[in-house]
Amino acid sequence: MSARFFANELDAPHMPQIHYLPDDRTIEIDDDDIILEASLRAGIPHTHICGGSARCSTCRVLIVEGLEFCSPRTSPEEELAKKLRLEPEIRLACQTQVAGGKVILRRLAIDSEDLESFNDEMSGKLISPPVGQEKKIAILFADIRGFTPFAESLLPYDVIYVLNRYFQKMGFAINRNGGMINNYMGDGLMALFGLENPDKAAEQAVRAGVEMLEELEKLNPYFENLYRHQLRIGIGIHCGWVVVGNLGALKNQTVTAIGDAVNLASRIEAANKQVGTSLLISEETYQEVKELAIVNQCVSVQIPGKSGEYPLYEVVGMPPLPVEIEEVSEEGEGSIWQSFVNKLLALYAVVYNWIRKIYS
Repeated sequence: MSARFFANELDAPHMPQIHYLPDDRTIEIDDDDIILEASLRAGIPHTHICGGSARCSTCRVLIVEGLEFCSPRTSPEEELAKKLRLEPEIRLACQTQVAGGKVILRRLAIDSEDLESFNDEMSGKLISPPVGQEKKIAILFADIRGFTPFAESLLPYDVIYVLNRYFQKMGFAINRNGGMINNYMGDGLMALFGLENPDKAAEQAVRAGVEMLEELEKLNPYFENLYRHQLRIGIGIHCGWVVVGNLGALKNQTVTAIGDAVNLASRIEAANKQVGTSLLISEETYQEVKELAIVNQCVSVQIPGKSGEYPLYEVVGMPPLPVEIEEVSEEGEGSIWQSFVNKLLALYAVVYNWIRKIYS
């Protein structure tokens, strides 16, 4: 064998390697090691907001050299890459394995605050919880119709007074049904249902929407007497997957939800203007509550930013919740009667909807 061959053998790495930029640091790894895991094991401050599950892009890296030593994109990475239109050289560190050679890469999320948090984690000073958690919840948006011209006719203190009375009543209806208002937007609000238990999130949201309309009906005579004006609102509800997490400065964080489902719920609320309704729910929500909800009509609506038409259902009522029979009888008997009353109320809703369809 030639001296040149022996020299190349000596120079060649015996194990795969990753060289990090801008850290200018090289580490040896095992074959088929995942880049993110190798980074964290070596103490490289590699940002990974979603915890390494391909649900964010903060761990992405630019492969400067050695793309051929990287594994093909996984299905989750491929989906995210298409959505973000990432070039082949941009890879998710949490999904990419390295085998058979040296890879030179550049971390793309580099921030002094991220670095400080990482150092605290490594030294045991901080146990950082996940920034968000993916959940299926119900999202409710509500907005007052024509509030701006009405508010312009009032003194600023009166505007605050009207809004506070309105939000107080709406908040009661939302809280009674297991929801939480997490955002106020002028005269609008956003509420979340199912943060703790998603099983009845849709039913809770729809019940809250119906009760909000009832509360407003009770409140309007007061506004009519005081300001010669009655409030009208639109409510939109959708169930879907979102990322729920804390948002804002560290000392002023609030729980919020981010995702396409939130945007769709907002668009559904706005669709009330288009079809002249007060409470619309999505197909996904309807499938969860169709045995209970009293539906007046189903309309097909084009949603801004979406292709095609979406079926939306106008809800005009919900049967009342059964009384808690368990409080006045034996637990076993109460459960039987509770189940019977629930089925009776569900049957009432089905018959009511059937009669409406025949005579509409």
